[in-house]
Amino acid sequence: MLREVVSEASTPKPFNEENINETFLHPQYRIDLRRYSDKEYNKFVHLNTVSDWSLLTWKDIGKPFEVQKYSKERTDWELEHARQMDPQTSWTYFNKAFHEWFIKDIPAEKTHGKKQFIKSLRSFHTKEIKHALGDLIQLQLWNYIHRIQDGIWDPRGKRALFEGLHLKKPRILFLGAAEGYEAMQLGAMYPGSEIIMVDYDEYCKNTRFADFPEDYPFLGENPKTGQGKVIYKDDLNIEYIVDDIRNLDFGKEFDIVLSVGLLEHFPDKYKHEVADWHRRFLKEGGYAILTTPRNQLRSRLYYHVMADVMNHTYRELMTVEQMGLYMYEAGFNILRHGYIKVHNGLICQPR
Repeated sequence: MLREVVSEASTPKPFNEENINETFLHPQYRIDLRRYSDKEYNKFVHLNTVSDWSLLTWKDIGKPFEVQKYSKERTDWELEHARQMDPQTSWTYFNKAFHEWFIKDIPAEKTHGKKQFIKSLRSFHTKEIKHALGDLIQLQLWNYIHRIQDGIWDPRGKRALFEGLHLKKPRILFLGAAEGYEAMQLGAMYPGSEIIMVDYDEYCKNTRFADFPEDYPFLGENPKTGQGKVIYKDDLNIEYIVDDIRNLDFGKEFDIVLSVGLLEHFPDKYKHEVADWHRRFLKEGGYAILTTPRNQLRSRLYYHVMADVMNHTYRELMTVEQMGLYMYEAGFNILRHGYIKVHNGLICQPR
Protein backbone atom coordinates (compact mmCIF):
# COMPACT_ATOMS: atom_id res chain seq x y z
CA MET A 1 0.00 0.00 0.00
CA LEU A 2 1.32 3.43 -0.93
CA ARG A 3 0.34 6.11 1.55
CA GLU A 4 1.56 9.67 1.98
CA VAL A 5 0.97 11.54 5.22
CA VAL A 6 2.66 14.26 7.18
CA SER A 7 4.39 12.71 10.17
CA GLU A 8 5.67 14.46 13.27
CA ALA A 9 7.75 12.00 15.29
CA SER A 10 6.50 11.71 18.86
CA THR A 11 8.73 8.77 19.88
CA PRO A 12 12.44 8.10 19.28
CA LYS A 13 11.58 5.27 16.85
CA PRO A 14 8.14 6.10 15.47
CA PHE A 15 8.14 3.66 12.52
CA ASN A 16 8.14 -0.13 12.53
CA GLU A 17 7.48 -3.10 10.24
CA GLU A 18 3.80 -2.15 9.98
CA ASN A 19 4.90 0.97 8.05
CA ILE A 20 6.78 -0.94 5.35
CA ASN A 21 5.47 0.08 1.90
CA GLU A 22 4.40 3.49 3.19
CA THR A 23 5.84 6.96 2.65
CA PHE A 24 5.75 9.96 4.99
CA LEU A 25 6.42 13.59 4.14
CA HIS A 26 8.44 15.33 6.85
CA PRO A 27 8.92 19.14 6.77
CA GLN A 28 12.62 18.61 6.00
CA TYR A 29 12.68 15.41 3.94
CA ARG A 30 10.72 12.37 2.78
CA ILE A 31 10.64 9.07 4.63
CA ASP A 32 10.20 6.21 2.17
CA LEU A 33 9.77 2.62 3.31
CA ARG A 34 8.22 1.54 0.03
CA ARG A 35 9.64 -1.11 -2.27
CA TYR A 36 9.50 -0.69 -6.04
CA SER A 37 6.77 -2.49 -7.92
CA ASP A 38 7.97 -4.25 -11.10
CA LYS A 39 6.54 -1.39 -13.18
CA GLU A 40 8.21 1.30 -11.08
CA TYR A 41 11.50 -0.60 -11.01
CA ASN A 42 11.68 -0.67 -14.79
CA LYS A 43 10.79 3.02 -14.93
CA PHE A 44 13.28 4.35 -12.38
CA VAL A 45 16.13 1.82 -12.28
CA HIS A 46 18.21 1.11 -15.37
CA LEU A 47 20.89 -1.54 -14.81
CA ASN A 48 23.68 -3.08 -16.89
CA THR A 49 23.30 -1.11 -20.12
CA VAL A 50 26.89 -1.87 -21.27
CA SER A 51 27.53 -5.48 -22.25
CA ASP A 52 31.32 -5.29 -22.77
CA TRP A 53 33.37 -2.52 -21.16
CA SER A 54 36.49 -3.48 -23.13
CA LEU A 55 34.78 -2.28 -26.32
CA LEU A 56 33.87 1.16 -24.95
CA THR A 57 36.07 4.14 -25.87
CA TRP A 58 36.15 7.81 -24.86
CA LYS A 59 35.52 8.68 -28.49
CA ASP A 60 32.22 6.80 -28.22
CA ILE A 61 30.97 8.42 -25.01
CA GLY A 62 32.74 11.78 -24.70
CA LYS A 63 34.03 13.35 -21.50
CA PRO A 64 32.02 14.48 -18.46
CA PHE A 65 30.33 17.87 -18.25
CA GLU A 66 32.28 20.24 -16.00
CA VAL A 67 30.12 22.51 -13.82
CA GLN A 68 31.77 25.92 -14.08
CA LYS A 69 29.38 28.20 -12.20
CA TYR A 70 30.85 28.52 -8.70
CA SER A 71 29.20 29.75 -5.52
CA LYS A 72 29.42 33.40 -4.55
CA GLU A 73 31.22 32.37 -1.34
CA ARG A 74 33.98 30.79 -3.38
CA THR A 75 34.35 33.64 -5.88
CA ASP A 76 34.37 36.22 -3.06
CA TRP A 77 36.97 34.20 -1.11
CA GLU A 78 39.21 33.96 -4.16
CA LEU A 79 38.98 37.69 -4.81
CA GLU A 80 39.88 38.39 -1.20
CA HIS A 81 42.81 35.95 -1.08
CA ALA A 82 43.98 36.43 -4.69
CA ARG A 83 44.28 32.69 -5.24
CA GLN A 84 42.18 29.63 -5.98
CA MET A 85 40.30 28.23 -3.00
CA ASP A 86 42.05 25.10 -1.72
CA PRO A 87 40.09 21.82 -1.60
CA GLN A 88 39.79 21.54 2.18
CA THR A 89 38.43 25.08 2.52
CA SER A 90 36.00 24.51 -0.35
CA TRP A 91 34.68 21.33 1.30
CA THR A 92 34.24 23.15 4.61
CA TYR A 93 32.17 25.84 2.90
CA PHE A 94 30.16 23.25 0.94
CA ASN A 95 29.35 21.05 3.93
CA LYS A 96 28.05 23.98 5.97
CA ALA A 97 25.97 25.37 3.10
CA PHE A 98 24.53 21.94 2.26
CA HIS A 99 23.64 21.11 5.86
CA GLU A 100 21.87 24.44 6.33
CA TRP A 101 19.49 23.40 3.56
CA PHE A 102 18.97 19.90 4.98
CA ILE A 103 17.69 21.31 8.28
CA LYS A 104 15.25 23.83 6.77
CA ASP A 105 11.54 23.46 7.49
CA ILE A 106 10.67 23.73 3.80
CA PRO A 107 6.90 24.47 4.02
CA ALA A 108 7.57 27.25 6.55
CA GLU A 109 10.46 28.61 4.47
CA LYS A 110 8.32 28.64 1.33
CA THR A 111 5.57 30.58 3.12
CA HIS A 112 8.13 33.10 4.36
CA GLY A 113 9.73 33.28 0.90
CA LYS A 114 6.42 34.08 -0.79
CA LYS A 115 5.76 36.86 1.72
CA GLN A 116 9.25 38.29 1.09
CA PHE A 117 8.69 38.21 -2.66
CA ILE A 118 5.36 40.04 -2.38
CA LYS A 119 7.02 42.57 -0.07
CA SER A 120 9.83 43.07 -2.61
CA LEU A 121 7.32 43.76 -5.39
CA ARG A 122 5.88 46.58 -3.31
CA SER A 123 9.35 48.10 -2.92
CA PHE A 124 9.83 48.53 -6.70
CA HIS A 125 13.56 47.86 -6.14
CA THR A 126 14.79 45.60 -8.94
CA LYS A 127 17.68 44.18 -6.93
CA GLU A 128 15.44 43.29 -3.99
CA ILE A 129 12.84 41.68 -6.26
CA LYS A 130 15.51 39.64 -8.06
CA HIS A 131 17.00 38.43 -4.76
CA ALA A 132 13.61 37.43 -3.29
CA LEU A 133 12.61 35.63 -6.49
CA GLY A 134 15.92 33.77 -6.58
CA ASP A 135 15.45 32.60 -2.99
CA LEU A 136 11.95 31.38 -3.76
CA ILE A 137 13.07 29.50 -6.89
CA GLN A 138 15.81 27.76 -4.88
CA LEU A 139 13.31 26.72 -2.22
CA GLN A 140 10.87 25.35 -4.80
CA LEU A 141 13.64 23.38 -6.54
CA TRP A 142 15.08 22.00 -3.30
CA ASN A 143 11.58 21.01 -2.16
CA TYR A 144 11.01 19.10 -5.39
CA ILE A 145 14.40 17.40 -5.70
CA HIS A 146 14.99 16.46 -2.05
CA ARG A 147 11.61 16.38 -0.33
CA ILE A 148 9.08 15.44 -3.03
CA GLN A 149 11.18 13.36 -5.42
CA ASP A 150 13.67 12.27 -2.73
CA GLY A 151 16.38 12.34 -5.37
CA ILE A 152 19.35 12.99 -3.07
CA TRP A 153 18.87 10.14 -0.59
CA ASP A 154 16.68 8.04 -2.97
CA PRO A 155 16.38 5.02 -0.65
CA ARG A 156 14.51 2.85 -3.12
CA GLY A 157 17.00 3.48 -5.90
CA LYS A 158 20.02 3.04 -3.63
CA ARG A 159 18.64 -0.25 -2.32
CA ALA A 160 18.21 -1.45 -5.90
CA LEU A 161 21.86 -0.69 -6.61
CA PHE A 162 23.13 -2.23 -3.36
CA GLU A 163 21.09 -5.43 -3.19
CA GLY A 164 22.22 -9.00 -3.79
CA LEU A 165 25.88 -8.87 -2.69
CA HIS A 166 25.63 -12.12 -0.65
CA LEU A 167 27.58 -10.72 2.27
CA LYS A 168 27.23 -11.63 5.93
CA LYS A 169 28.22 -9.09 8.59
CA PRO A 170 30.41 -7.08 6.18
CA ARG A 171 32.95 -4.46 7.18
CA ILE A 172 32.11 -1.26 5.29
CA LEU A 173 34.49 1.66 4.72
CA PHE A 174 32.82 4.89 3.58
CA LEU A 175 35.26 7.36 1.98
CA GLY A 176 34.20 11.03 2.12
CA ALA A 177 31.26 10.03 4.28
CA ALA A 178 29.56 13.42 5.00
CA GLU A 179 26.40 12.52 6.99
CA GLY A 180 26.87 8.81 6.19
CA TYR A 181 23.47 8.08 4.65
CA GLU A 182 24.44 5.39 2.14
CA ALA A 183 26.59 3.41 4.59
CA MET A 184 23.66 3.37 7.03
CA GLN A 185 21.39 2.09 4.25
CA LEU A 186 23.93 -0.65 3.46
CA GLY A 187 24.22 -1.47 7.15
CA ALA A 188 20.45 -1.91 7.35
CA MET A 189 20.44 -4.18 4.30
CA TYR A 190 23.32 -6.36 5.49
CA PRO A 191 22.69 -7.12 9.19
CA GLY A 192 25.65 -7.18 11.56
CA SER A 193 27.68 -4.74 9.47
CA GLU A 194 30.59 -2.84 10.96
CA ILE A 195 30.74 0.66 9.44
CA ILE A 196 33.79 2.92 9.39
CA MET A 197 33.07 6.42 8.08
CA VAL A 198 35.89 8.74 7.04
CA ASP A 199 35.84 12.44 6.19
CA TYR A 200 38.54 15.06 6.63
CA ASP A 201 36.08 17.79 7.51
CA GLU A 202 35.37 17.63 11.25
CA TYR A 203 32.05 19.42 10.60
CA CYS A 204 30.81 16.27 8.87
CA LYS A 205 31.30 14.14 11.98
CA ASN A 206 30.27 16.72 14.58
CA THR A 207 27.32 18.26 12.72
CA ARG A 208 26.19 16.51 9.54
CA PHE A 209 26.44 12.99 10.98
CA ALA A 210 25.69 13.99 14.57
CA ASP A 211 22.53 15.84 13.52
CA PHE A 212 21.28 13.13 11.16
CA PRO A 213 17.76 12.48 12.48
CA GLU A 214 17.66 9.65 15.00
CA ASP A 215 14.06 8.91 14.01
CA TYR A 216 14.78 8.42 10.27
CA PRO A 217 13.95 4.78 9.38
CA PHE A 218 15.99 2.65 6.97
CA LEU A 219 14.38 -0.37 5.33
CA GLY A 220 16.63 -3.33 6.06
CA GLU A 221 16.46 -7.05 6.65
CA ASN A 222 15.72 -9.18 9.69
CA PRO A 223 18.49 -11.86 9.62
CA LYS A 224 16.33 -14.32 11.53
CA THR A 225 13.39 -14.23 9.13
CA GLY A 226 14.74 -12.73 5.90
CA GLN A 227 11.81 -10.30 6.02
CA GLY A 228 11.91 -6.50 5.99
CA LYS A 229 12.93 -4.71 9.16
CA VAL A 230 13.01 -1.02 10.09
CA ILE A 231 16.49 0.05 11.25
CA TYR A 232 17.58 3.28 12.90
CA LYS A 233 20.93 5.04 13.14
CA ASP A 234 21.56 3.94 16.71
CA ASP A 235 20.88 0.29 15.80
CA LEU A 236 24.02 0.32 13.65
CA ASN A 237 27.67 -0.25 14.58
CA ILE A 238 29.37 2.95 13.37
CA GLU A 239 32.79 4.51 13.95
CA TYR A 240 33.53 7.94 12.46
CA ILE A 241 37.14 8.96 11.73
CA VAL A 242 38.17 12.52 10.87
CA ASP A 243 41.25 12.25 8.63
CA ASP A 244 42.54 12.51 5.09
CA ILE A 245 41.89 9.28 3.17
CA ARG A 246 45.57 9.20 2.21
CA ASN A 247 46.54 8.92 5.89
CA LEU A 248 44.46 5.83 6.67
CA ASP A 249 46.51 2.87 7.87
CA PHE A 250 43.93 0.15 7.23
CA GLY A 251 45.00 -2.87 5.21
CA LYS A 252 42.91 -4.92 2.81
CA GLU A 253 40.28 -5.61 5.44
CA PHE A 254 36.93 -4.35 4.13
CA ASP A 255 34.18 -6.22 2.31
CA ILE A 256 32.82 -2.96 0.87
CA VAL A 257 34.61 0.30 0.12
CA LEU A 258 31.98 2.94 -0.63
CA SER A 259 32.10 6.47 -2.00
CA VAL A 260 29.21 8.75 -2.88
CA GLY A 261 29.85 11.87 -4.95
CA LEU A 262 33.65 11.59 -4.74
CA LEU A 263 35.01 10.61 -8.16
CA GLU A 264 33.46 13.58 -9.96
CA HIS A 265 35.33 16.10 -7.80
CA PHE A 266 38.71 15.17 -9.30
CA PRO A 267 40.04 16.11 -12.76
CA ASP A 268 41.21 13.22 -14.96
CA LYS A 269 44.83 13.34 -13.80
CA TYR A 270 43.72 12.44 -10.25
CA LYS A 271 40.95 9.92 -10.95
CA HIS A 272 43.36 6.95 -10.91
CA GLU A 273 44.27 7.94 -7.34
CA VAL A 274 40.60 7.93 -6.30
CA ALA A 275 40.24 4.46 -7.85
CA ASP A 276 43.31 3.30 -5.93
CA TRP A 277 41.72 4.42 -2.64
CA HIS A 278 38.93 1.92 -3.27
CA ARG A 279 41.34 -0.88 -4.21
CA ARG A 280 43.74 -0.27 -1.34
CA PHE A 281 41.36 -1.29 1.47
CA LEU A 282 39.39 -4.12 -0.16
CA LYS A 283 39.60 -7.76 0.87
CA GLU A 284 40.00 -10.25 -1.93
CA GLY A 285 36.51 -10.68 -3.34
CA GLY A 286 35.33 -7.39 -1.82
CA TYR A 287 33.21 -4.78 -3.59
CA ALA A 288 33.90 -1.16 -4.48
CA ILE A 289 30.64 0.78 -4.67
CA LEU A 290 30.56 4.28 -6.16
CA THR A 291 27.86 6.76 -7.10
CA THR A 292 28.06 10.12 -8.91
CA PRO A 293 25.44 12.69 -10.01
CA ARG A 294 24.05 12.02 -13.48
CA ASN A 295 24.70 14.21 -16.48
CA GLN A 296 21.14 15.09 -17.47
CA LEU A 297 19.36 18.36 -18.22
CA ARG A 298 17.62 18.64 -14.84
CA SER A 299 20.92 17.99 -13.02
CA ARG A 300 22.58 20.81 -14.97
CA LEU A 301 19.66 23.07 -14.09
CA TYR A 302 19.90 22.06 -10.42
CA TYR A 303 23.61 22.86 -10.15
CA HIS A 304 23.05 26.17 -11.95
CA VAL A 305 20.18 27.35 -9.74
CA MET A 306 21.68 25.94 -6.53
CA ALA A 307 25.24 27.10 -7.26
CA ASP A 308 25.57 29.01 -3.97
CA VAL A 309 24.68 25.83 -2.08
CA MET A 310 26.46 23.19 -4.18
CA ASN A 311 29.32 24.62 -6.20
CA HIS A 312 32.26 25.29 -3.90
CA THR A 313 34.40 22.51 -5.35
CA TYR A 314 35.48 21.18 -8.74
CA ARG A 315 32.56 19.12 -10.04
CA GLU A 316 31.67 17.05 -13.09
CA LEU A 317 28.40 15.48 -14.15
CA MET A 318 28.87 12.05 -15.74
CA THR A 319 26.99 9.39 -17.59
CA VAL A 320 27.20 5.91 -16.09
CA GLU A 321 29.26 4.89 -19.14
CA GLN A 322 31.86 7.58 -18.41
CA MET A 323 31.96 6.68 -14.72
CA GLY A 324 32.33 2.98 -15.50
CA LEU A 325 35.06 3.50 -18.08
CA TYR A 326 37.17 5.45 -15.57
CA MET A 327 37.02 2.53 -13.16
CA TYR A 328 37.48 -0.11 -15.88
CA GLU A 329 40.61 1.63 -17.14
CA ALA A 330 41.83 1.84 -13.53
CA GLY A 331 41.79 -1.96 -13.27
CA PHE A 332 38.29 -2.78 -12.03
CA ASN A 333 35.75 -5.20 -13.44
CA ILE A 334 32.27 -3.69 -13.51
CA LEU A 335 29.87 -6.19 -11.95
CA ARG A 336 26.79 -3.99 -11.88
CA HIS A 337 26.15 -0.51 -13.20
CA GLY A 338 23.11 1.65 -13.66
CA TYR A 339 21.38 4.91 -13.00
CA ILE A 340 18.51 5.89 -10.78
CA LYS A 341 16.72 9.23 -10.30
CA VAL A 342 19.69 11.57 -10.18
CA HIS A 343 22.69 9.26 -9.61
CA ASN A 344 24.84 6.78 -11.47
CA GLY A 345 25.99 3.72 -9.58
CA LEU A 346 28.72 1.08 -9.92
CA ILE A 347 29.57 -2.11 -8.11
CA CYS A 348 33.00 -3.35 -9.14
CA GLN A 349 35.99 -5.45 -8.12
CA PRO A 350 39.71 -5.13 -8.83
CA ARG A 351 40.93 -7.28 -11.69
